[in-house]
Amino acid sequence: MNTDPIPRPPTHLVARHSNEFTVRTMLNYAALPAPTLIARSEAVFVSVADIDDVGEWLARLGGQITVTTVPGGIELWTLTTSTPRTDGTGVKVLVSTSLPAGELVMDFIRAAVAR
Repeated sequence: MNTDPIPRPPTHLVARHSNEFTVRTMLNYAALPAPTLIARSEAVFVSVADIDDVGEWLARLGGQITVTTVPGGIELWTLTTSTPRTDGTGVKVLVSTSLPAGELVMDFIRAAVAR
């Protein structure tokens, strides 16, 4: 009989897997666009094709948007939201897309921009 402890995976790997599982489970019923999904222990990062896709996430989950200007006249629009777990906690989800600076954006999306 062996009494050695069973090795456990590092906590950050468990958290990353749990976060990805939670978001992918939500996507199974929500059908939100998520062409690129990268899970990390602190959050799940989703890159989408355009601002309308960010709007779909916003309409479904709510949240707040930040706009960051980057060189070349581009703005990075990032929605910070979360999806619930069965234990009552949530997984932070960051949904991002880039736009030319000054591009027209639907009013409900612009209203979610942090001031």
